[in-house]
Amino acid sequence: MDGGAFGAGKAGGAFDLQAFLRQPHTLLRLLSWVFSIVVFGSIVNEGYVNRLDESEEHCIFNRNRNACNYGITVGVLAFLSCLLYLALDAYFPQISSVKDRKKAVLSDIGVSAFWAFLWFVGFCFLTNQWQASKEEDNPMNEGGDAARAAITFSFFSIFTWVGQAFLAYQRFLLGADSALFSQDYMDPSQDSGMPYAPYTNEEDATDTVGTYQQPPAADAFDTETQGYQTQNY
Repeated sequence: MDGGAFGAGKAGGAFDLQAFLRQPHTLLRLLSWVFSIVVFGSIVNEGYVNRLDESEEHCIFNRNRNACNYGITVGVLAFLSCLLYLALDAYFPQISSVKDRKKAVLSDIGVSAFWAFLWFVGFCFLTNQWQASKEEDNPMNEGGDAARAAITFSFFSIFTWVGQAFLAYQRFLLGADSALFSQDYMDPSQDSGMPYAPYTNEEDATDTVGTYQQPPAADAFDTETQGYQTQNY
């Protein structure tokens, strides 16, 4: 994994906070985190009002408590999901297994697409209930700004989560390309079709050829050393 896999380098490097915060999926996750706070915070603080002649508070979205409960539930769970995947993003470069990185990216795709769908449903639901609200149920128009804020940031959350799913899908495609080498690689020593000759150092071979000397011929025998004298016929 020297070249990295699924959008991150090989495991073991030091954590760089500035590089982490500059990543596009990190920025989108932080935006989604802020938007979720605005949605459930607006409904919790100003989403329930009561009339003077009533003792029980009612939801500003057409007196439908399900609408308020849906906005709060989706907002809180999205808030927790953002924190979870921010922690996973920070730990992701330390994951050494390609399979584990693949599982993390696939889960990111699925969770991001799922939350984009939930926010789309929430936007439609809250908008419909707000339009159906009657003025006599809230003559002082209390919580109107909170309702509009919840609807607006529910709409923005759709695009931030869709963007996260898209970036995760790009990381998945990048990871599939980088992992192709390790999947298709075959050890040459295991190939039975052609055996390989042992390795020979080129310099050693050159020196051997250069210093090789042909043995002396039989006629060049030193006769003086052996005391043998040739006879002339």
